[in-house]
Amino acid sequence: MRIANSKLVQGEIYRGKKATMRRYFYGFNVHVMVTCDGIPVEYTFLPGSRHDSEALKQLPFSLSKGSRVYADAGYTNYKIEDMLKDAEGIDLLVARKSNSKRIREPYQEYLIESMKKRVETTFSEISTLLPKKIHAVTNHGFILKVIMFLFSYTLTRIEK
Repeated sequence: MRIANSKLVQGEIYRGKKATMRRYFYGFNVHVMVTCDGIPVEYTFLPGSRHDSEALKQLPFSLSKGSRVYADAGYTNYKIEDMLKDAEGIDLLVARKSNSKRIREPYQEYLIESMKKRVETTFSEISTLLPKKIHAVTNHGFILKVIMFLFSYTLTRIEK
């Protein structure tokens, strides 16, 4: 209902749905890659209507050969998994859905779930830094402010 009042972003491309929360939102999705210690190393922003697996195409994956990237089931994209493995030697370990064509061993699923909890903890720690409302005049200004919150969180994590 309030989408028409939005002055920063306009259009249906920014209308997204959070299936886990069973609600719609209007704006951006932030996709962050973190280390095992919870330090953000890469991030990208997507309009709300874009699928999570689209973020895999935008992340630079500036990682060393043999790295492992853990992700939840929303990032399932077999083509990108194969390309990363062949070209960069990076293992993209995505949690599988029950109807998946590529089934993982139970120990791999356990590892993926435990690493997913680290990412969720990082997001909750970052969200404690964010104010209830971020004032911005343009969408670029809004994104810049969110990037600065990510950067400040990274600096506080490195100090510890």
